[in-house]
Amino acid sequence: MPARTRTRPSAAASTPETPPLRRGQARERILDAALQVIRQKGYAATTIDDLCAAAGVTKGAFFHHFASKEDVGVAAARHWSEVTGALFAAAAYHAPTDPLDRLFAYLDFRAALIRGTTAEFTCLAGTMVQETFATAPPIRDACYDSIASHAATLEADFAAAIAAHGAPQGVTAPSFALHTQAVLQGAFILAKAKDDPGIALESIEHLRRYLALAFGRGPSGVRARH
Repeated sequence: MPARTRTRPSAAASTPETPPLRRGQARERILDAALQVIRQKGYAATTIDDLCAAAGVTKGAFFHHFASKEDVGVAAARHWSEVTGALFAAAAYHAPTDPLDRLFAYLDFRAALIRGTTAEFTCLAGTMVQETFATAPPIRDACYDSIASHAATLEADFAAAIAAHGAPQGVTAPSFALHTQAVLQGAFILAKAKDDPGIALESIEHLRRYLALAFGRGPSGVRARH
């Protein structure tokens, strides 16, 4: 596959935008609002009042569905998995016949999602777990489940790529799949730290080169000649 140029994707690229707030269904409205507000402000800075205002519901409605802010944090991580899971399941990167090409197409897709503000392209689960890993174990666990469950969707392609192309000794499909998310989450942290999405795009390019070398292709993803 040709090397990608390090340019910021156009505004026409797909993105896992937060779903529009729904009418009625107060619980779903609160969860939709949580995806927006927590990514903008962080979990600690987000208040129940913020969520109620963004969702257009009363505090009474909030406490009818959620016992606490922690409760909505756990539910929001699961909701994030559902929203983004549908986006990735329908994406075109599943189309290539060669499993390694599918993995490179996945990285292309992830790069195309990096646009707008950091709040628009970074991960809700990654955002929340950085703040809550020591103080809210239920949210921490829900965030890990969200990240790990997405990584698991790549395992079949990694297993097929290892079978078809070989890989360094000791490399397994689950560990390789989870490593992609470690790179992406770290890239999001750096993009936030410098307020520069270009850092995240460069990290994806490095991950592409790492996959290419691990599977015996040239740095651009083209199969190496022997």
